[in-house]
Amino acid sequence: MPPTESTLDPHAHRETAEVIHPSDDLDAAPATEDELEILMSREEIDALQRGLDQALDKADEHWKRYLGAHAEMDNLRKRTERDVQNAHKFALERFLGDLLPVRDSLELGLMAADGAAEVTHLRAGLELTLKQLVAAMEKSGACEVNPAVGAKFNPAEHEAMAMMPTDQQEPNTVAQVVQKGYRLNERLIRPAKVIVTQIPPKSAG
Repeated sequence: MPPTESTLDPHAHRETAEVIHPSDDLDAAPATEDELEILMSREEIDALQRGLDQALDKADEHWKRYLGAHAEMDNLRKRTERDVQNAHKFALERFLGDLLPVRDSLELGLMAADGAAEVTHLRAGLELTLKQLVAAMEKSGACEVNPAVGAKFNPAEHEAMAMMPTDQQEPNTVAQVVQKGYRLNERLIRPAKVIVTQIPPKSAG
């Protein structure tokens, strides 16, 4: 059989081989995979960007909450400081109001003394003034520490000014109150100054 033109023409054979050569399919496959990888990378980037945006939104929200809480705490601190200052400033306001009648009574007593009033009248005025003072102190939570003679010496409330040897009382008891003590709302303000008994020394011989 005589050869055809296609068989005799080497260029035609080469062109045909180039058209149907399987290497074309092998070269196209990697390009398609790269495109898929690029597409997947974009989707991942978009997902990461969305996650980052959400995280930034939450961070911004938390920061605003922090600023609000900080401002509220600062206002609370300022109010507390102001309340404490007012408490220190006006703590004695009520007590001073209770003491004013006492001062009025003392001033009236001095005026009466200038008029050469009788001693009995002056004494009555002083007793009335003292009652007013005691009532004002008790109203403010103050009470006296005035142990009775013969009471057990209590170092938590009493201050020993001197020791008195005696066999008329039990030792380590109050023989005399030199100065009363006072408590304010169960807190000792001043201890009672007392003389305390002790066992008298034995006589020689």
